[in-house]
Order: sequence, then C-alpha cells, then structure tokens
Amino acid sequence: MLETLRQWDRDLLIFLNNLGTSTFDGFWVFVTKIESWTPLFLFFAIILFYYFGKRKGIKAFFWTLITFAITLFLTDGTKLWVERLRPNNVTDLAEQLRVLQFPDTFSFFSGHASTSFAITTFMVLLLRPFTKWIYLAYLWPLLFCTSRIYVGVHYPFDILVGALVGTLLAVLSFRLYKFYIRKDPGSPQSQASS
Repeated sequence: MLETLRQWDRDLLIFLNNLGTSTFDGFWVFVTKIESWTPLFLFFAIILFYYFGKRKGIKAFFWTLITFAITLFLTDGTKLWVERLRPNNVTDLAEQLRVLQFPDTFSFFSGHASTSFAITTFMVLLLRPFTKWIYLAYLWPLLFCTSRIYVGVHYPFDILVGALVGTLLAVLSFRLYKFYIRKDPGSPQSQASS
C-alpha cells in the first residue's frame, strides 16, 4: 500500500512537472523565491496594524511570528527524521523532470507549503472579522506551493502534508492567541467582561 502511494506520488509529480514550458520558467522561479513575496509580507503587517492599532497589532504580529517559528521548527525536524530525498536528487526520477532548482535538503514535508499556509491561515483568522477580502491571501500559498512542483523539488504529497500541518498549527496558534488576549488585563475584551 505504501509503495503504491509512493508510486502515485511520483507519477503525479512527473505529470504535473512536465506540464511546464520554458516560456513560464522565469515566472515560476521568481514565484518560488521567498524574497519575491516581501511586498505581501509588508502588506500583511500594514493591514494588521491598520485594523488592530499599535498595541494589539504588536501582539498579533508577535503571535504570527511565533506561528511561523513553530511551523518552521516542526517542518525542519520532520525533514531530518524522515529523510526523504527531494525528487531532483533521485537520479532516475530527475531525468524525467524539468528541474529548475537544486536544493540538497530533504523533501518531506514542504516548508514552503507549511509556513505559507500557517502564516496565511493565521492572518485570515485574525482579519476575517474586518474584511472578507483577506481570503484572497490564499492565492499566495497556492502559487508558492505549485512552484515547488514546477521547479521539480517537491512531491505532491510533500505539499499536501505541509499545507495541512501549516493550517492546523495556525488554527491551534490562533486559539492560544485568543485565550491569551482574553486573559490579558489590558485588552479591550477583558475590560469589557469585568
């Protein structure tokens, strides 16, 4: 059963990766770099402080960083424990792929998927009471994750598990954040309930 799933994962990667064409290589290589998304991160920070104000904005920003750090720590730990080679480092597989990047770290699960879904989900949970447009932020992790398959460095299962882990960690972190805010004697929620 496990071997069948691995074969499906491999076959799906080959199929999806080979849909790419050299015309779009530059775009996807740009998309896959985290620094390409710096304007989005700045936008997240700006709207966070816009809706929350300085004091609550700092707390929300801090919790976003905590969510990111925990997700990254868990991702890196899992990669070292599982030790799944990236497809670009599996010789017979790489020959069937359009490989555009050559990282030598392990593959399972995708840090691009876990951290981008964690940050986005946390931001959506924070900001959805203020604006429903925040759901459009999910375009970022969707593009970010797709790029990892396009450049040939992750299996689809790496992406799927990373997205699920990041989303679950964000939901858990958000619940802890809400609990912390309710317990904070200086927060508007706790003042209103006293």
